[in-house]
Amino acid sequence: MAKHKLEYIWLDGYKPTQSMRAKTKVLDDKKFKGKLKDCPMWAFDGSSTQQAPGGSSDCLLKPVALYPDPDRRNGWLVMCEVLNADGTPHVSNGRATITDDDSDFWFGFEQEYTLWNPETDRPVGFPAEGYPAPQGPYYCSVGTGNAVGREIVEEHLDICIDAGLNVEGINAEVMCGQWEFQCFAKGAKAAGDEIWVARFLLERTAEKYGVKINWHCKPVKGDWNGSGMHANFSNKKLRTSGKKADYDKICELFAPKKRIKDAVAVYGADNEQRLTGLHETQSIHKFSYGVSDRGASIRIPIAAVEAGWKGWLEDRRPASNADPYKVAANIINTVKGL
Repeated sequence: MAKHKLEYIWLDGYKPTQSMRAKTKVLDDKKFKGKLKDCPMWAFDGSSTQQAPGGSSDCLLKPVALYPDPDRRNGWLVMCEVLNADGTPHVSNGRATITDDDSDFWFGFEQEYTLWNPETDRPVGFPAEGYPAPQGPYYCSVGTGNAVGREIVEEHLDICIDAGLNVEGINAEVMCGQWEFQCFAKGAKAAGDEIWVARFLLERTAEKYGVKINWHCKPVKGDWNGSGMHANFSNKKLRTSGKKADYDKICELFAPKKRIKDAVAVYGADNEQRLTGLHETQSIHKFSYGVSDRGASIRIPIAAVEAGWKGWLEDRRPASNADPYKVAANIINTVKGL
């Protein structure tokens, strides 16, 4: 009788940035048939993850998405929501805050990150002291000294594809040692699931190489680009409108000071270090939008304009360390006026 290794993945309660946790449940063929419904609820010690006191430490794991695990024999990846012992969503559960049950909203996240050398405590490709050549040759680069860490990135891409994640691409980014992958899904919850599982696989792949993944939005101070998680989003209105006025109206919904404050609260820790108005960003204190403007808070893609104002918008403000669930929830609430 075959045994299946189910890796339950969840987000802990650490602040200001949650980390991923995981543990393995082994089930045989009688109990597991390869479907999400076959994955039972499970529990963990919340007192060890900043999610419960020691005297009442049980938290529940509710499976919400299932993917094959190409890196383990008979392995599966089980993305989970965290619930309180009474079955209600835990305060750390960003997925439960999404109001998009009809999947009207589609999301494509551009996840940037930095491959990090734990021995030098600097990005891979950076010398132990001093700096590499200035930014310019690294973006979408090829060649030794420019595209650093490609073997990790390529292995991660293959594993994500084999797991059934809808990864749409990868590229080297502007800073040396900085890379990006993109995931897309029809539905905010599904998009968040895919980013978190892809992050998990990236962390686990990097373990083999003795490399860390740095999710901080400004890992190197100075004249170096920060790392973001640009959120491309659409709803039926954006996909079918055909009117510039509709795009302007939706963008203007993000402009009020309260909406800017709401966005800053969930778009990632230390984002003020990245959103300075430099390095392809708008100031964290301002809001702007424009066609093909990568210095704006929200970019209207030229592709949407050329398609007759039918397409999507890109919120460029979310940081690389942001929770995609919370980012999606904020965007949906803003557009819906909630």
